[in-house]
Amino acid sequence: MSREIILYLFGTLVTIVAGGTVFFHFVEGWSWLDSYFFTVVTLSTVGYGSLVPVTAVGKIGTTVLIFFGLIVVAAVIQQIGSFTLKNRIKAREALLEARHRAAEAEKRANAALEKGPDA
Repeated sequence: MSREIILYLFGTLVTIVAGGTVFFHFVEGWSWLDSYFFTVVTLSTVGYGSLVPVTAVGKIGTTVLIFFGLIVVAAVIQQIGSFTLKNRIKAREALLEARHRAAEAEKRANAALEKGPDA
């Protein structure tokens, strides 16, 4: 289920980036590349300041983008971290189980050697 959530969140993030790019292209009159760049820089919280919205609608749109975009970015990061941690825990448990089985097999082999071939 976690994989589906991550894919859903990535899709939502792509939609937000595309929506922000289109919004700034038409509202601020920036090129597609500048609009995309501003959206990504804003969502990543870098904020170079090389592009700044000058219209009231652009400023309000930036505020909305920050609130919703950062929520989605944080959720994506959290879900990826959770997914990775769960996989590492499963791998560690599998390794410990394999070590336990190997130790049990070694005990049985040693016990069989101690009894000898006639036992």
